[in-house]
Amino acid sequence: MHLTNSTTRLAARNRSLLRDAALALGCAALFGILAALVTGQWRPLVRFDQEWIGELHTYAREHRIWTASVQTLSDIGGTVTMRTLLGIAAGWLWLIGARVLAGWVAAQALIGWGTQWALKLAFDRSRPSFTDPVSHAGGPAFPSGHAMTSAITCAVLVGLLWYRVHRRGRTAACVVAAATVLTIGWTRVALGVHWPSDVLAGWLAAGIVLGTVTAVIQVWRPGALARDVRRVNWRTRPRVQRVVVSAERSARTAAPLDEDGPDGARTEEEAGGPVDHPDETVR
Repeated sequence: MHLTNSTTRLAARNRSLLRDAALALGCAALFGILAALVTGQWRPLVRFDQEWIGELHTYAREHRIWTASVQTLSDIGGTVTMRTLLGIAAGWLWLIGARVLAGWVAAQALIGWGTQWALKLAFDRSRPSFTDPVSHAGGPAFPSGHAMTSAITCAVLVGLLWYRVHRRGRTAACVVAAATVLTIGWTRVALGVHWPSDVLAGWLAAGIVLGTVTAVIQVWRPGALARDVRRVNWRTRPRVQRVVVSAERSARTAAPLDEDGPDGARTEEEAGGPVDHPDETVR
């Protein structure tokens, strides 16, 4: 049985490692293709970017209330907010003893931030330019920091919740995360501060960071992430489980005493100790 469990765990660990590596390599390949098209000024992509940004800018300029709402959504889902969420999650995990998992979350935030700026400076793509902009943003455009950070944050939070909820909870978490990532990416295009290809590049860069960091930790500390997941489950669930188990055991123990005792008499448990029976003969 021990060998079977060990083999099963090793196989699961290998599958997880392959999945993370495939995510990183797949996103890296797609990012490389997109980057080549952007730097090479591939005409279909340039036309796609310009058409989308032009139509949305025109609408935003004519509907100020709508634009203010989009700006609010973009600010709420900004990089500071997302990294703050990751920082809170990492701190909580550290406090409950899940140190490797806390390091994983912190590494996603820090390496994501570093990778974002390394790519921005490497490509140095200009942002969309308008004579009457509705919003402003600094720094190079490619990839979108909002899109990249929101994708990393939402993926990490879903990963932390994955083993804490059932199927419906997982579905709800994935839907909320996907809607959040898509909405934040769309706001950057609607405000005219990013090309659509910048947002797509941000999502692909997030996949590279997520897969690479997770794979590296699994190689460096095999099985540590899984152990910390079990530790989190144990830390957050045992009190409820103990109450339920204790209540069930008390009910099973009390039932025979109530049936065997005479009507109107207290059981030993109710009296707080053994009941004396003077008619009994001690042998």
